[in-house]
Amino acid sequence: MNPAKRHEIFSRLRAANPHPTTELEYTTPFELLVAVVLSAQSTDKGVNLATRRLFLRANTPEAIYALGEDGLADSIKTIGLYKSKARHLIATCRMLIDQHHSTVPADRAALEALPGVGRKTANVILNTAFGQPTMAVDTHIFRVSNRIGLAKGKTVLEVEKKLLKTIPDEFRIDAHHWLILHGRYVCQARKTKCSECIIADLCEYQDKLVQA
Repeated sequence: MNPAKRHEIFSRLRAANPHPTTELEYTTPFELLVAVVLSAQSTDKGVNLATRRLFLRANTPEAIYALGEDGLADSIKTIGLYKSKARHLIATCRMLIDQHHSTVPADRAALEALPGVGRKTANVILNTAFGQPTMAVDTHIFRVSNRIGLAKGKTVLEVEKKLLKTIPDEFRIDAHHWLILHGRYVCQARKTKCSECIIADLCEYQDKLVQA
């Protein structure tokens, strides 16, 4: 895909949604961290339902740590893999208290050292909470990037690196959210909504006209 086409894609996405953000509900970097950890293999809607209840009870590292694994698990039991997520979050709260003065670090290495926090989760925190131009490649971004020809790659890391290299600077902060939302609501996995797509004429997906 040539640079002019790539620039036009993000220009249109920005025009349609000038201030994109995550659909996870949060008010602090810590609440975002908890929500992102809980979102693994779960929907944002399901996570929001759980965190609305949880954050009324506990929304700081100290408060969630005080719940203990069983108490936290009981609060998030509507979410998949809730027991392992509770275990990770309790351990993460302990580390935040002991090593980071109960504050979420704005540093990749420190974030990835937290239990249950991998590269994708760290990228979400760095981008959404701290405004860093990172690219958290989830299944939506991986699919969209390969499908439309924006950044083809066989691995998540390969796609991430290509996106960061080729997305114009002016779009990099918000590109993560635009691509996720586009993949979630338009360029869907099973059936693309090409007739509703604002970048259909720029897309290099070979089967788009068949499914439009």
